[in-house]
Amino acid sequence: MTAKYVLILPDGAADEPLEQFDGKTAIEAAHTPHMDAISMEGRLGLVQTIPNGFEPGSDVAQMSLLGYDPATYYTGRAPIEAVAQDIPLGLADWVFRCNLVTLSDGKMADHSAGHISTPEAQTLIHELSQHIKDDRLEFYTGVSYRHLMVCRGIDFDCYTYPPHDHIGKAVEKLLPRGKGADLLKDLIQQSMGLFEDHAINKIRQDLGENAVSSIWLWGQGRKTMMDSFKKQFGLTGAAITAVDLVRGLAKLVGFDLIEVEGATGFYDTNYAGKAQAAIEALKTHDFVFVHIEGPDEAGHQGNAPIKVKAIERIDKEIVGPVVQAIKQYDQWRVMVLPDHPTPVMTGAHTSDPVPFAMAGTGIKPIMSKPFSETSARESGFRIEKGHELMEYFIKSSSR
Repeated sequence: MTAKYVLILPDGAADEPLEQFDGKTAIEAAHTPHMDAISMEGRLGLVQTIPNGFEPGSDVAQMSLLGYDPATYYTGRAPIEAVAQDIPLGLADWVFRCNLVTLSDGKMADHSAGHISTPEAQTLIHELSQHIKDDRLEFYTGVSYRHLMVCRGIDFDCYTYPPHDHIGKAVEKLLPRGKGADLLKDLIQQSMGLFEDHAINKIRQDLGENAVSSIWLWGQGRKTMMDSFKKQFGLTGAAITAVDLVRGLAKLVGFDLIEVEGATGFYDTNYAGKAQAAIEALKTHDFVFVHIEGPDEAGHQGNAPIKVKAIERIDKEIVGPVVQAIKQYDQWRVMVLPDHPTPVMTGAHTSDPVPFAMAGTGIKPIMSKPFSETSARESGFRIEKGHELMEYFIKSSSR
């Protein structure tokens, strides 16, 4: 009989000690009895999800955690999201992530334009597409502030900056540079002129919400191709997420996507709905991946109390019910971990290793300590190559 596996990923949950929590991290400050039980009954350790030479993004980290070496498979963030939207890409095409952002006093003020609603965002991206007269460019709307731009017949060799990692930084120093950068900067400038007096912005300003200053182009790359999870590990899989990046990764490795009503990609998501979807998916799939974006968004906003609340809701409404359900199978394993830290003090991702905990059939504890960054360091158990963790989770025996 094939065992059942669940990976629960609270995005960006890892953090640094915070003075407001008496030197505890957000995970340590949160009440997480179910994560603690996994840690104390199973194995606890640290894993390096971001390889040397890579930017600390969820794309690289989650590719690693699914068991794929970014050095072999990674071509950029935007191409992964293009897969989620079924956007056809030729081998020579380029695709960019296209955020809607708020700029203020010459600085990057908000990477999400106040988490603009999808209908508002769709209107702005559609009008931008109509405004820019260049047959080589195609704009595709996503969810909230997250959109894509495809470039056909244009070559790039440029460096771009993720806006969420540079809040408060001078825009002038964050503009694209290198081959093709002039086109990108011109598109950003054109969007500024189009959005400046737009009716949507006037309404948002009247409501005290962040206006959309411009698009922001980053995360570029060419078509991504990956081997299936079934081929790699012999297991069928399903993914539950509200974020196109994770949807794209899931589709690339052959997972079925399970949609959950009320899943938002924010910390107001349908936690309980995700848990129920995971429990149902276990009936028909060997491996279920549950992704929750909330802690990461709270980290980017520098909101420690909300980050703690999101972690607590994940523990209570997802980890607890899913663990209870998976224990009904003869053989099972569950693992919980963030993909990378998103410290609230900086609001930016870091490359520091993250704690992981796994429990289930054939796994015995190394030490009995609650789930946290500190406990993981004290365990002395560390996996240096993030893409090796999945094979360990699936195939390791008790030793």
